[in-house]
Amino acid sequence: MHNPLNFLPNRCRQARNGPNIPYSWQTSMKFEHLIEINNPGNPAIELLSREQLWRGLVLRAEAPTLFVEHLDSCNILERSDTILSRSLRYGKLTVRDRVRFIDQYQVCYHVHAQGEISAASLTMTIEEPESGYLFVRFTYEDECQDTGPDAEYNDYRRSAYLESDIDTIRTIRQLAAEGRLGKLSDMEH
Repeated sequence: MHNPLNFLPNRCRQARNGPNIPYSWQTSMKFEHLIEINNPGNPAIELLSREQLWRGLVLRAEAPTLFVEHLDSCNILERSDTILSRSLRYGKLTVRDRVRFIDQYQVCYHVHAQGEISAASLTMTIEEPESGYLFVRFTYEDECQDTGPDAEYNDYRRSAYLESDIDTIRTIRQLAAEGRLGKLSDMEH
């Protein structure tokens, strides 16, 4: 598994406000992709219910050490039906983030700028263009410029994000197969 939190180098943090250039005028890094979850026409893909997928995405926020290899610990600081505030520890680095849930639809992670870390977000959205066809859209955004010297670094991060997201879905499938996310037949509408 790959660490989805590839923090920005110092130059990105400094570049976000650039010399005399307001951040809003600069181009931030954005990366978006889809991962197919269900395709009823492809018997090679084990079907997941929307509920199983949702439970897996929520579990990724509530118990991220199951999904993120380099994460040492996660403490839930605040919890409501729609929000989690967390403190994540990666070795000596501690990151605070906030996770917002829109039931059965979207999980959005937001890291506020803190110390050497620039503000960043990850949004996971469940899409169902046709009945039975499920996808998850992963959208990453951060304050690091997507041009100039950071462009090559951002290409590496995009690749790491994609691999991490594939691992997330693989872990959700494994948890579902173990019965830890409920059974497909129990959740079909």
